Amino acid sequence: MTLCGALIVKDRGGAIKVMAYLVVRMRGTVNVPYWANTTLESLNLAKKFRATIVPESIEYSGMLNRIRQLVTWCRVDNETVKVLLDKKGRKTASQSLKESDLPKEYSNLDKLASDIASDAVVFSKLNGIKPWFALNPPRGGFKKSVKKQTTQNGILGENKLLIDLVKKMM
Repeated sequence: MTLCGALIVKDRGGAIKVMAYLVVRMRGTVNVPYWANTTLESLNLAKKFRATIVPESIEYSGMLNRIRQLVTWCRVDNETVKVLLDKKGRKTASQSLKESDLPKEYSNLDKLASDIASDAVVFSKLNGIKPWFALNPPRGGFKKSVKKQTTQNGILGENKLLIDLVKKMM
C-alpha cells in the first residue's frame, strides 16, 4: 500500500505508520563507478562507515537497490535514532549535538527521534545538524562477509540485523 510515494505499514492496532531507513555505507571509495558515487553523495554517504536516515519512499528504495553492493539498510526505530543522535549526532564535524542545538520546534531528543523514525521530518532537511553519522568499525569485527549480499550470507543490501551491528559501531 502506498501513499504519496511512501511505503505504509499497518501495526496491530490498525494504525498506519510510515517508517524510515537507516542506511550505512560499508564499502570504501576506491573503484566505485561514477553513477554509484553520485547516488552515494546524494544520500550523504561520502565515506566508509557513514550512516544516515532516509524516508521510506519509492524513490529512496530505488536508490538503495541501485547501490546495494556498497551499502546496507533496514527500518529504524525510535530508540536507535535517539542513541545515534545522542552519541554520534554532530552540529559541526567536531562539535557534538546538544539539546540547545536542536531546531526550535523540538525541546528534547526524544521528540526529534520519534519524528525522524516515523518519517514526520526528513533528517537531511534539519538545519544545524549534520545529515550523517560517522561510525567506527564494529567492535569484535564483522561476523559475516562485507563483500556479499545478505542472501549470500553477507551484510550488504537490506539487512534485518543492521541495528545490532550499528550498536557495535557506536
